[in-house]
Amino acid sequence: MLSEEYGLHRVVQEEGVLPQQAQQLDPSLPLRDTELLVEVDSLNIDAASFAQIWTQSDGDARKAARIIESIIRARGKMHNPVTNSGGMLIGRVKKIGSRHPALSRLSPGDRIATLVSLSLTPLSLEEIKAIDPLTARVDIRGCAILFATGIYAKLPVDLPPAVALAALDVCGAPAQVARYAKPGMRVAVIGAGKSGALCLAQARRSLGDTGQLIALDVSAASLESLTALGLCDVGIAVDATHPVELMQKIAEATRGALCDLVVNCASAPNTEMATVLGVRAGGVALFFSMATRFTAATLGAEGVAKDVTLLMGNGYVPGHAELTLDLLRTDERLRKLFEDRYHPSAQAPLPPPLASGGH
Repeated sequence: MLSEEYGLHRVVQEEGVLPQQAQQLDPSLPLRDTELLVEVDSLNIDAASFAQIWTQSDGDARKAARIIESIIRARGKMHNPVTNSGGMLIGRVKKIGSRHPALSRLSPGDRIATLVSLSLTPLSLEEIKAIDPLTARVDIRGCAILFATGIYAKLPVDLPPAVALAALDVCGAPAQVARYAKPGMRVAVIGAGKSGALCLAQARRSLGDTGQLIALDVSAASLESLTALGLCDVGIAVDATHPVELMQKIAEATRGALCDLVVNCASAPNTEMATVLGVRAGGVALFFSMATRFTAATLGAEGVAKDVTLLMGNGYVPGHAELTLDLLRTDERLRKLFEDRYHPSAQAPLPPPLASGGH
């Protein structure tokens, strides 16, 4: 039944509603034969969601843990009601239903990363063990359920799990850039985080020695790390919530031409118009920020009479996990950046365990 493949049977008291749209899911056992049970090691909260939670908690890990715990217990999934987004997870396969498509490809004990949002993944929480604010990683004890239509990737043995997790969390972004970035283009990426770095690396691969590649971020330090590794031609420190200023900076860098493609990977809200204004007439604006508001982008473009194609990035592209891991394997600069940023040994120690109690 399609309803089981999509997980409609896990939706609580909302007939016909898909799990992502649902207010609450039922993560309880027993497992259906169309489902896969994962023993969760870590959640990777998406950037917009974690930024909102961290701000709400005043930068206190214990307060942040309580907010995350309350969301999971109330909704049966990690679905931030403020940002309407989730993230993804890594863990070990615990049990595979007899009709789940992974039955012939996975075995209990295999480590996997889910490539579908936590906002549609049934999740039961036993304990929040630690939070790493540098990477938005939350280490937990708990179990998650993956539906028959839920995509996943086996964790590679040649990359540190934390590095693979960070990259796979946003693997749809560089895969979309591979579709739209062509040789000779002027490409700008707003946001110097993990999705931004991957998009820059893929854009460089697509452009080769042609065109122009611009990175924009409010953090000069983040831009310096990208330019030092050669992941962009130009790094511009600018606040993308100031659209006219960003447009002027791009115009200066491109001698008035603006960009053929602007990719928005910012975690902050209110950056839609900066993306629109940075694109030349007839160009493409690709939004990969979970803080994007569709109406702000569409009505904003209309309001300034800007003829641009607006694309809302789909996190799923066939082969996106393989493409992203290949970027890390073949681009030493990119791999170094991810290992410096996301490898646990390169970070400050995690906070002490955060007991939450209950089941």
